[in-house]
Amino acid sequence: MTKMLKTFVSRYWGVAGVLLFWQAWVTITGVNSIVVPHPIDVARDIVTEPGVYLSNGSQTLFLAALGLVLGMALGTLVAVLAWSSDILSGILTPLGLVFSSVPVVALIPIIARLFGYDVKTVLAIVVIISFFPAFVFTSAGLKTLPAGSDDLFRVFGASRWTRFVRLVLPSAVPNWMIAFRLAAPPAVLSAMVAEFLMGTSGLGYLFRSAASNFQTDRAFGTSVVATIISVICFGLALSAERAVLKRWT
Repeated sequence: MTKMLKTFVSRYWGVAGVLLFWQAWVTITGVNSIVVPHPIDVARDIVTEPGVYLSNGSQTLFLAALGLVLGMALGTLVAVLAWSSDILSGILTPLGLVFSSVPVVALIPIIARLFGYDVKTVLAIVVIISFFPAFVFTSAGLKTLPAGSDDLFRVFGASRWTRFVRLVLPSAVPNWMIAFRLAAPPAVLSAMVAEFLMGTSGLGYLFRSAASNFQTDRAFGTSVVATIISVICFGLALSAERAVLKRWT
């Protein structure tokens, strides 16, 4: 028990310090709770109304996870197509870079017109956000081969398909896992942004609804839940990356 407590304090003392400073600041200054609520009020709302956070949070998490998987798959597919042909590489790489540089907020109204103002648009936004890291890192991994390995495969007369399956694709796996780790937290954030702008449910919508009704404690509680979900997603992705890299290296 003592060891667990020491580990918790050593890792999360910064979070505890922020909460203590927050509580002390709002108490001393007497700032209106509509502007900044007490941490205790935020925690009380989360504890007393778990169903509100659970239902909306589960939807956001589901859309973020599904969009992450689809976006990673699409980015990997496009990267493989670009690797397979110089012509496709010249076409797909610039398009991918230009498309990914467009701010997500600017894409939401356009995509909403195409898919409707519902969860399909939220899912499409997450797919787009997850696409870029997968495309960039997978493309780099497909071209980063162990020294001399490609020449060795060619000397033994390996076909292009054999080189891809046995050499190129395995070499890209570590990079793919890095992309997965980097894309996991933004997937949750992008889902929330889409829900905030045009959703009718989810954490983003809950935050907008709470803020418009001056329920500041619930708005802060939504932010806390979203942060926890993002941290969990990052931790799971990091653990998966370490497990894969341990096998590949």
